[in-house]
Amino acid sequence: MNKLKVLSILSHASIFLSSTLVSVGIPLTIFFVTGDETVKANARESLNFHFNVWLYGIIIGILTFLTFGLLGFILGPILLLITLIMPILAIIQVSNNPETAFRYPFIFRLL
Repeated sequence: MNKLKVLSILSHASIFLSSTLVSVGIPLTIFFVTGDETVKANARESLNFHFNVWLYGIIIGILTFLTFGLLGFILGPILLLITLIMPILAIIQVSNNPETAFRYPFIFRLL
């Protein structure tokens, strides 16, 4: 159980390592290596969260360019807070209840 809990936590905590493709490699590897469905669900949800953060970052970047920085000044810190707070909530939930997968609210699920 501890191994599965650590893998689930590692999936959600990977967003803190970097904002590049390296952070996606951790949950992707965990998804393909593990046989436990809960750990796979946590890895899948983490991957979906990564994709959403990138999508929202691109949208904010375009809006920042179009509004000469005004919207980026407002929306950038909001995205940063969401990127920090949501994985922390996921880690806490997975630590307290490792049998259920955490589901991020308000994201598009591609996987």
